[in-house]
Amino acid sequence: MTKNIRIGLVGYGNIGKGVELALDNFPDMEGIAVFTRRNPEELTSKLPAVSIDNILDYQDKIDVLILCGGSATDLPQQGPSLAKYFSTIDSYDNHNHIPQYFKDMDLAAKINDHVSIISVGWDPGLFSLNRAVLESVLPAGETYTFWGKGLSQGHSDAIRRIDGVKAGVQYTIPIEKALEEVRSGSNPTLSTREKHERVCYVVAEEDADKGLIEKKIKTMPDYFEPYHTTVHFIDEETFAKEHQKMPHGGFVIRTATSATGNKQKAEFQLELESNAEFTSSILVAYARAAYRFKEDGKSGAFSVLDVPPAYLSSKSAEELRKELL
Repeated sequence: MTKNIRIGLVGYGNIGKGVELALDNFPDMEGIAVFTRRNPEELTSKLPAVSIDNILDYQDKIDVLILCGGSATDLPQQGPSLAKYFSTIDSYDNHNHIPQYFKDMDLAAKINDHVSIISVGWDPGLFSLNRAVLESVLPAGETYTFWGKGLSQGHSDAIRRIDGVKAGVQYTIPIEKALEEVRSGSNPTLSTREKHERVCYVVAEEDADKGLIEKKIKTMPDYFEPYHTTVHFIDEETFAKEHQKMPHGGFVIRTATSATGNKQKAEFQLELESNAEFTSSILVAYARAAYRFKEDGKSGAFSVLDVPPAYLSSKSAEELRKELL
């Protein structure tokens, strides 16, 4: 590449801060600005902080805009709105609504010939790639995905959007019995509730109705309603002491049989000390792919399944063949 890829960030929560840090490890990237709905003077970012009201002034100064907001309320609004004016990357993770979100982003991005790669992260994202590859090469079998034990950023964000919640996190925990059954190769049929449980820790506002908060969490469609969910109310001191780290991980497991009946099992695993930092690094890598798609003359929305692996790397095709093939 002849020049650095110019990156803008929208939002400065856990993902925004992670992206800013990740840029230091990508020498072909250059951070331009963080766009925020808050007072820019209050941000502690290393990059210049700019009011989101002024974002259109940067159309000629940014190659790819990384949208760092949450999937519950931010991205459904910000994504289509900003894809009209910028090439974008986001981590939209509400699996059930991805098809509609893709359509909205595709329509918006094509208005001015931009590229939007949606649902970038590790699930959806890297896990999606593994599911696709393993199902393709082992067609006679079953695929299972387990998340955790770890802190889910999207689900935690959804909790914090509830009226009366001052702070909150949610941990996804695989049910060990289900994991053992899958690894045995017995190809069990498991419901959503049988594979995971969700455990929430919430700091409520002083006068909040805790019973109503718990009900809203447990009945939230897509996020909590299908699962066995436990809600613990704790004080701010406990929250600050015990729930500031963001570990996570998970497994994609494909169990199958060959044409002669031999058992085959493939497993992809992640163990993360910082969910936010890992996810942020994936977003930055896919910004490189979005930039290359734009150079190729492509436009519209894409998912990780549409991106050639070589487009993620800073290495040339010749280097990749020599070093990694």
